[in-house]
Amino acid sequence: MQYLSEFLLLATALQMALISPGPDFMITIKQTINQGKKYAYYSSLGIGFGIVIHLVYTFLGFGLIIKVFPDFLNFVRILGAIYLIYLGIGSFRSNSSKIKIKSEKDKQYSFKKSFILGFLCNLLNPKATLFFLSIFTTIVSINTPFYIQGLYGLYCVLANILWYILIANILSQKKNMELFNKYRNIIDKFIGTVLILLGLKIIF
Repeated sequence: MQYLSEFLLLATALQMALISPGPDFMITIKQTINQGKKYAYYSSLGIGFGIVIHLVYTFLGFGLIIKVFPDFLNFVRILGAIYLIYLGIGSFRSNSSKIKIKSEKDKQYSFKKSFILGFLCNLLNPKATLFFLSIFTTIVSINTPFYIQGLYGLYCVLANILWYILIANILSQKKNMELFNKYRNIIDKFIGTVLILLGLKIIF
C-alpha cells in the first residue's frame, strides 16, 4: 500500500498518453487496415519492446547523460522525426485499391517486419523518451526500491501492448472495418499527414 498512490499516478499518466493518438496509435491503425489484426499484434509487441529499451536507459541514468550531453537528445529527436516523416510518406504511396483486410499472410510481408515497424516507431519517438524520463524522475521517488520501479516498468510495457491489441481488435470488427474500408483512401492520407506533421513539429 505504501507505493499504491505513486503507482496510480503513474498509471493515470500512462493511460492519458495512450488515449492521446500518437505515432504508435497511427501505426496500429495502419497495420490493421493494410495487413490485418494479427500483424498489428506483432507491431504491438514491437512497441512494447521499444518501451523496454526506454525503461532500461531510464533506469541506467540516461537523464544524467542528457544533462551532460544535451545535443544527444536533439540527435534522437531529429532521427525520430525523420522516421515519422518517412512513414507518413509511405502512407501516401500505399495502394488503396484493395480495401479488404487480408486474412492470410502476405508473401511480401511478415510478422517480423510488423514487429520491427512497431519497435522502431516507438524507439525513435522522442515523446516516448521524454515521457518515461519525466514520469520516472517526477512521479517515482528516488527512494522507491528498484524492484518496485521494475514492476512499474512491467506494467507500462504490458499496458501498451494490451492497449494496442485492443485497438487492433476494435478496428478489425466487420462494422468498424466497413467504415474504414469505405474511407480508406482518405484515412491513409490522413494518417500520412498526421505522421508527417508530427515529424515536422518535433523538428521545429
